[in-house]
Amino acid sequence: MTRTALVVIDVQKGIFAGKQTSPRWPEILERIGALAARAAAAGLPVIYVQHDGGPGHRLEVGGEGWQLDPVLARTPPSAVCRKTACDAFFETPLQAELNRRGVKQLLVAGCMSQFCVDTTCRRAVSLGYDVVLVGDAHATADSGALVADQIIAHLNDTLDGFEAGSAAVTVRSAAGLPLEAWAGE
Repeated sequence: MTRTALVVIDVQKGIFAGKQTSPRWPEILERIGALAARAAAAGLPVIYVQHDGGPGHRLEVGGEGWQLDPVLARTPPSAVCRKTACDAFFETPLQAELNRRGVKQLLVAGCMSQFCVDTTCRRAVSLGYDVVLVGDAHATADSGALVADQIIAHLNDTLDGFEAGSAAVTVRSAAGLPLEAWAGE
């Protein structure tokens, strides 16, 4: 039995404050919100990961930017895990939460592609979870070398097929995810 959970990383009001992001961000954000709603309706656990920034950080704990984006308010989470590093497993209750629910496969969406999304996907595989990176449901900001859409495309290409032991990452679009079938497993 492969129990699946959706993990939504750092979709917070201030995630892109002062940064240039993909012009597709509003569309991606809506897709993440719709994916969370579909997953919950299918009976899958939906876990929001929230970054705790320090004083003066755009995601400073308790500040306006730290709050989860209102698109997520439409779908109450099964759990919220707070983190202070790119790795959503590092010193957080995420793995214990997944184990408690018998989860073996993660659907991953959220922000920032080349930091928290990438690190969490790789760590999850190293911990033995199969990962489906929702390739059209993660976003980032421009860097000095690449624009956001290039970073997203690069991450999708780089992680598709990444493996450790018997666990691997596959990249799929949100529309093609068989959430109802996974809920029945």
